[in-house]
Amino acid sequence: MRNKISHVLIAALLFAGCSKNEINKTEPLILQKNITALRSDSVKGSITALAVQGTAEINASTVQQSIKGFGGANIVAWTGDLTSTQRSTAFSPTNGIGLSIVRVRVPNSSTEFSAEKATIDACKSYGGSAIASAWSAPASMKTNGSVVGGKIKTASYSAYAAHLSAFNSAVGGLAAISPTNEPDYQVNYESMELTAPEVADFVAAQGSNCGAPIMAPEPFQMNQTYINTYLSNATAKSKTSFVCGHIYGKTPYNLGNIGKPVWMTEHYTNSSISGEDWPNAMTAAKEIHDCMNAGWSAYVWWYIRRSYGPISESGNIQKLGYIMAHYARYVRPGYTKISCTSNPSTGVYVTAYKSGTKLVLVIINQNTAVTYQPFSYTGISVNGFNRYFTTSTTNLGSNSFAVSGGSFGINLSASSITTLVSY
Repeated sequence: MRNKISHVLIAALLFAGCSKNEINKTEPLILQKNITALRSDSVKGSITALAVQGTAEINASTVQQSIKGFGGANIVAWTGDLTSTQRSTAFSPTNGIGLSIVRVRVPNSSTEFSAEKATIDACKSYGGSAIASAWSAPASMKTNGSVVGGKIKTASYSAYAAHLSAFNSAVGGLAAISPTNEPDYQVNYESMELTAPEVADFVAAQGSNCGAPIMAPEPFQMNQTYINTYLSNATAKSKTSFVCGHIYGKTPYNLGNIGKPVWMTEHYTNSSISGEDWPNAMTAAKEIHDCMNAGWSAYVWWYIRRSYGPISESGNIQKLGYIMAHYARYVRPGYTKISCTSNPSTGVYVTAYKSGTKLVLVIINQNTAVTYQPFSYTGISVNGFNRYFTTSTTNLGSNSFAVSGGSFGINLSASSITTLVSY
């Protein structure tokens, strides 16, 4: 009898609050407290109720990693600089994507140092920060006398540290600097080939003299063995502020208790696919979720402006950019990730963040149908949410709704990303 009464209540609420067309418009259906899910039955043939879903449980009292931000690379020597308008598009959390990290290259020559400064300054002006990686030391400081391959001469450790420090000063200060980029990956372009102990030897000897906090060792696939070997040098570990790496061919994973914040500092999914491609953008959304769920604090795409990037070559925000905005605009530097059921329902993925009394949820729905998702929250007071949603046809659509009593539920549009920001 209780189940039958629940079905009647659900049907009544559906007919009173929305029509079939309203559900398809991605307006949120809010069901409070005692009604926790919709059944899969049809209601009088005119509305198809949605499948029962598990509750996404949020506990704001359980704090996890602090968020550094979400960003992308700007390498002036290789792609040219962003324009003033493109910088605003990339970094503004109000009118743009809201990227809060710009990653740049440390040039081999000091004559190129100032080229990166304008975009670094722009990112900082919107509350972001800059990080830098060195693809190679100057050729004169390397064992093979070339900027391709080779190693840093031990006798040049001090000179190389001074080179990195001079770049940091020239651009007005970095949040972190990496003395290497993918040192475990052999290529035929600007690079160095260094073992984990060799990177550790340099940082142990000169990590305090590089001008900015050290992020390292930046392997190609966030290789745990490489990272653990690097960190086994106690002096290098003490001089390393952030562990960083890339995830080419690697699914994000928890590195365990390494005692350092983890930053994902470079990846792109497919350079042959446009940043406007919706399935590829949704793949990136899940990848960002996985990085955050793995306990990492930063996610940095490869080029900011590229055919496959968040901004097109003509400077327009692409679907990938709108996906990134769902994180970057609303989860700002210094927010903390909090406990949340990461995969409460088939095809639904959730991460939760807070800053003071503000709660932010980022929700991915991979399902090809509208999906009802219930939530519960503890450890924080919420009156309602501003809701932002992006689908294959909508970019950052918005509306708002009130909540009370520690639980609510919403309809998630098919194949969508949604961000809820409490008010």
